[in-house]
Amino acid sequence: MLVYPSGVDVSSSALRFLAARLREHRRALGTRWRRLSAGRQALLALAHLRNGQPYAQLAIGFRIGTTTAYRYITEAVEILAALAPTLAEAVRAASMKAYLILDGTLLPIDRIAADRPFYSGKHKKHGMNVQVIADPKGRLLWVSPALAGAVHDVRAAREHGIIDALAEAGINCWADKGYQGAGGTVRLPHRGRWDRLSVGQQAVNRSHAKVRALVEQAIATLKSWRVLRKLRCSTTRITSLVQAVLTLHLASSD
Repeated sequence: MLVYPSGVDVSSSALRFLAARLREHRRALGTRWRRLSAGRQALLALAHLRNGQPYAQLAIGFRIGTTTAYRYITEAVEILAALAPTLAEAVRAASMKAYLILDGTLLPIDRIAADRPFYSGKHKKHGMNVQVIADPKGRLLWVSPALAGAVHDVRAAREHGIIDALAEAGINCWADKGYQGAGGTVRLPHRGRWDRLSVGQQAVNRSHAKVRALVEQAIATLKSWRVLRKLRCSTTRITSLVQAVLTLHLASSD
């Protein structure tokens, strides 16, 4: 196999943040020596998360075994996932915002037709449903744990406690028709065919769409980490990957 130099389009602050957390973890474990330094292990994990490269390819580039690469990346992901903000923390941090935007997105997974619980009829593919909360400028604030792709958005929002948390905090939230019946402080567009809506209702829906469309920026930010574009791991690990990406994004933003 050929080896060539490459780059990762991630800020140096994310590398420094992860390297510092890995050093703290190693000190807590009392680790004396490893094949890679904390900085190199952080770079390895970032390369996997950002570029989605397989363990075998990264192992060759970093001159370690494939099993070692898997172990180092998994360790970094678990450390980052543990640092991800909870829903309560995210809502508390966003309490001064005029409103929030909620939407669900599907993270494609490598599954066969027999895996019906993971099949999303809306997207016509297998995947995992995650709920995304963005601020009024479309910046990513929080991402939920992953549920099977067959789960509807409003059901996912209820299971994660998003609707109740926003209602208790008194924060208005804009969402699409997929959250019909959510209640609380969730604001939805008017239902019905466009030509059957009144002029006022059409104007409200246009205004609502302009506000809600900004959440697509947050979703694009999440999926700029290419490992989430086509997940080939166990579905039990996807929540940790999503939370790790959220932690890195917030660390870089701060």
